[in-house]
Amino acid sequence: MDMISQTKFEKLFSTPLLRFNVDDAEALNAELLVEGVRLRSETESVSKSNRGGWHSAGNLFDNEAPCIQLLKSAATSAVLTATQKIGAKADMTALGLKMFAWMNANPLGGFNAPHTHPGAHWSGVYYVAQPDVEIGSSGKIEFLDPRSDLPNWRLLQAPAFSAKKTIRPAPGELILFPSYLVHWVYPNETDEERVTIAFNATFRKSGKPPKAET
Repeated sequence: MDMISQTKFEKLFSTPLLRFNVDDAEALNAELLVEGVRLRSETESVSKSNRGGWHSAGNLFDNEAPCIQLLKSAATSAVLTATQKIGAKADMTALGLKMFAWMNANPLGGFNAPHTHPGAHWSGVYYVAQPDVEIGSSGKIEFLDPRSDLPNWRLLQAPAFSAKKTIRPAPGELILFPSYLVHWVYPNETDEERVTIAFNATFRKSGKPPKAET
């Protein structure tokens, strides 16, 4: 016979990870790949977390190509949805939203070293091209637990206290996570390029409410 009765269950200090599917992704991705080829023919790669791949310069969301603006709208909608889901109580009418994006292309052996995105609220990745693999870690993105002093919890093998989370999203999928979360991408082990568009979303006091662009 139980001697206690549960009154409440809360998840304190959790780190959200959200996944979205973008409509008509196949056609969108074809256009994004063409635009990516054009950009790579005109600009040199910048060096950030990328190792052995190409990283676009500047804010990709300033690009007026329809496919880029369509993705910007989808990314903005995802950010606003995520912010609502975490129960944000801030007056959104007093906040503006800055969206900053870049394109990554990882060839054979290319990867992204562990990093965070300081100063932003949300970070996201949209998958334009993700080579098919049956086994192994090729092209996977991995998130590391930001909490410290948890080795003793590993003994329980509870998913909420695992040291890392690894996923391989499919083309057309958009993932979103807090920008403080350390993440990295495993080396591409295929002859096909892995192409993604990553972005940061930052809320700021501006007096103009954030909204998805149409």
